[in-house]
Amino acid sequence: MSQTLFDKIWDRHVVQEIEGGPSVFYIDRHFIHEVTSPQAFDGLRQRGLPVFRPAQTIATADHNVPTLDQHLPIKEALSRLQVEKLTDNCRDFGVELYGLGHPFQGIVHVIGPELGITQPGMTIVCGDSHTSTHGAFGAIAFGIGTSEVEMVLATQCLLQSKPRQMRINVEGTLGTGVSAKDIILYIIAQISSSGATGYFVEYAGSAIRALSMEARMTICNMSIEMGARGGLIAPDETTFAYLKGRNFSPAGVEWDRKVAEWQQLPTDADAVFDHEIHIRAEDIQPMVTYGTNPGMGISVTEAIPSEEVLDEKERPSFRKALEYMGLHAGAAIKGQKIDYVFIGSCTNSRIEDLREVAAFMKGKHKADGVQVWVVPGSKQVEQQARAEGLHHIFEQAGFQLRQPGCSACLGMNEDKIPSGKFCISTSNRNFEGRQGQGARTLLASPLTAAAAAVTGMVTDVREMMV
Repeated sequence: MSQTLFDKIWDRHVVQEIEGGPSVFYIDRHFIHEVTSPQAFDGLRQRGLPVFRPAQTIATADHNVPTLDQHLPIKEALSRLQVEKLTDNCRDFGVELYGLGHPFQGIVHVIGPELGITQPGMTIVCGDSHTSTHGAFGAIAFGIGTSEVEMVLATQCLLQSKPRQMRINVEGTLGTGVSAKDIILYIIAQISSSGATGYFVEYAGSAIRALSMEARMTICNMSIEMGARGGLIAPDETTFAYLKGRNFSPAGVEWDRKVAEWQQLPTDADAVFDHEIHIRAEDIQPMVTYGTNPGMGISVTEAIPSEEVLDEKERPSFRKALEYMGLHAGAAIKGQKIDYVFIGSCTNSRIEDLREVAAFMKGKHKADGVQVWVVPGSKQVEQQARAEGLHHIFEQAGFQLRQPGCSACLGMNEDKIPSGKFCISTSNRNFEGRQGQGARTLLASPLTAAAAAVTGMVTDVREMMV
């Protein structure tokens, strides 16, 4: 019987099928951080249970960490407490921790792939919705809640019902100035922030296959932003080349054996999906959001839509979003003044993102009155950026290269956008207050964010690339 990539991985990890209920589902890798793990560890203590398979659990500090002066005590009391609790819990339960000061520390969805911990065919979970990032390697990866974190720590299994499956095919060639971030923002704008609810999505097509691994991670990262359970991309030679030689990747004979196994994972030619979508890469332009969910996105050349094009039931939330953002229906998004630029997050903080921004900014300088934070996704990314001299370009451009962490993706640490200020951000969410109480977030690609840094307003980067 023909199978999808998802089917093949799912079937290999079902421990027991429960009639009329969910399946007992085995988890290969469990990533944890300081925000969603404390209550889970407390639950183990109360029941007198150990971590069942600590070697398959990897911890790092990312959400609450400062991105300046990481050698000093954390200033915010709650952030400091959460990071300290993670350290204590990992010590008490024998879990490997890549905490502040460790050369492997970084955003959980950045360090897993760059260390070779994330591999094709795996099942991967974390108490974080953007765990779908790891699906770029041909893995079933998804976020879980704190009670499920405790379940995996205690049993290395979860109770899961098999989701429906969707394939989104992107065929063709991307235009100048258009990147993976634009692809996923375009998809979400087309199908809405709930358009993939109940599905696990496979991204396919020539435009997807042409992407680097880091670009594929950007695509899969934002699967949750259209309601999907997760997203994944079939492993291929690009995947294998990325993984070879990494710290925790297989080596020698074991590498050859694993590659042969991974080559069997892609979806069979005649496999059937519950739903398919087809998109032309040539239709995608640089994208930017204008509202308070990632589905409220338009190309940089478009005007904010009027509520007349919406269903009656959608209009109140549309009005509320524009009121919060201080924007107006029918207005052009291009030319919108911005105050902050944030280049970072688990969506766009990898070395390719930083290289792309540095190459664009060489010989340019940010606009007066605009603050620009470049936050690498890990210590390894930071060190590589410095080794390549990217920090010099950022400094000359007036950008601030900070230390690794989730930073201004979310208002959970010291890096907050002030109320009422506009931030063009390479992160994944533009919810009300996401970057700080009253902050106004415009999601975009690293290139579009860099262009806005130079001009001080939302800009079509293609006009600066002629």
